[in-house]
Amino acid sequence: MKEVTIEAECPAVLIPAGDAVVLPAGAQFDVMQALGGSVTLRGEDGLFRVAPEHFDALGAEFAATLREESAEVEEEAFSDELVWARLRECFDPEIPLNIVDLGLVYDMHATELDSGQYTVAVKMTLTAVGCGMGPTIASDAQSKVESLASVASAEVEIVWDPQWTPHMISDAGRKVLGLDN
Repeated sequence: MKEVTIEAECPAVLIPAGDAVVLPAGAQFDVMQALGGSVTLRGEDGLFRVAPEHFDALGAEFAATLREESAEVEEEAFSDELVWARLRECFDPEIPLNIVDLGLVYDMHATELDSGQYTVAVKMTLTAVGCGMGPTIASDAQSKVESLASVASAEVEIVWDPQWTPHMISDAGRKVLGLDN
């Protein structure tokens, strides 16, 4: 676990409430996870998610490392698998597992447009109905899918039926979390 000192005021999101906050310069935090292009910090007042556009506040060296790890790779032709791969780049800020293997994504459907690009519709849920991080996670998923050159637009809808349970975690996810039987 890495410790970081905030170098400049840093916008963040309080986890799990989803409230926007500003972390003060000079405050120290433990880095809980840096996955999927965001960072989860733990401080005296709880957990906070920092988005990529605010990485510089975490220090130039750490920010450079984070950006290097999320550098773009050359994109292949559109496929459903490519969209699923992008969705696997989205992580729950409290659980070190992507939203697909966590079992949060229920459906993904792509429709080709006359232009040759695609619109993508995703239905997903959250681990808890009252989770304030829902809009943040859905927005992250939408941004990841829309970052594909072949995607004109994406819509991510949060649904509650069926209700999520830990049994929805994939076998790969269960291994990552140490939940193997």
